[in-house]
Amino acid sequence: MTISSEDEGGVPDACTLPTAEQPMRIAEFDRFFAEFAHTARRTGPARLELLLDPAAEPTARDLAARESSCCSFLTFDFDTTEAGLVMGIGVPGTYVDVLDAFAARADSAIGGAR
Repeated sequence: MTISSEDEGGVPDACTLPTAEQPMRIAEFDRFFAEFAHTARRTGPARLELLLDPAAEPTARDLAARESSCCSFLTFDFDTTEAGLVMGIGVPGTYVDVLDAFAARADSAIGGAR
């Protein structure tokens, strides 16, 4: 999925997802954000947190595992709070533009779904 806003949708060299599968992964994340994400917030330049419907946990963990297997610079973590399930997405500083693109897609999907 990993897109870079700087490259107008380009994928960083560090991503090993086959080119043919990239549009499908992007669409999968867009559906996931629209269906399960309530809010998205940046807690720092290199971290995004999504508040999710708790029922999304199996889907979120599966998607995170598949994404981090092809884009090893992405880290995902999960926390259950009173507000719901929080999915954290982190990147090293050199990949902040990738997180910017993630955040923009999440914001767009959340805004469009509500």
